[in-house]
Amino acid sequence: MDIYHIIKRPLVTEKGTHQSTSHFDASKSNKARGGSFAFEVHRQASKPAIRQAIEKIYNVKVLSVRTANRSGKLRRHKHKMGKTADWKKAIVTLDPSSHIDLF
Repeated sequence: MDIYHIIKRPLVTEKGTHQSTSHFDASKSNKARGGSFAFEVHRQASKPAIRQAIEKIYNVKVLSVRTANRSGKLRRHKHKMGKTADWKKAIVTLDPSSHIDLF
């Protein structure tokens, strides 16, 4: 799978904007980390593939990747019930020296 097919789009929300500006210094128990950015990714994309794609596309250093499979919602169209597509969300935490200019 191509790296440009793994990352579908960045998720720009209020929560995502807040997380992208939150940086944490190192403490005794945790290492320093930069902001977190959310992306919609391909359903079969693995965490190492997502990490590699983000690092190559945005030229940043990724510390961790968290993923969540999101189920589609039920929607009504005229007299029939349907369902929107299932999708996968990835939250990427960056190194403190890295930043993605999305906003």
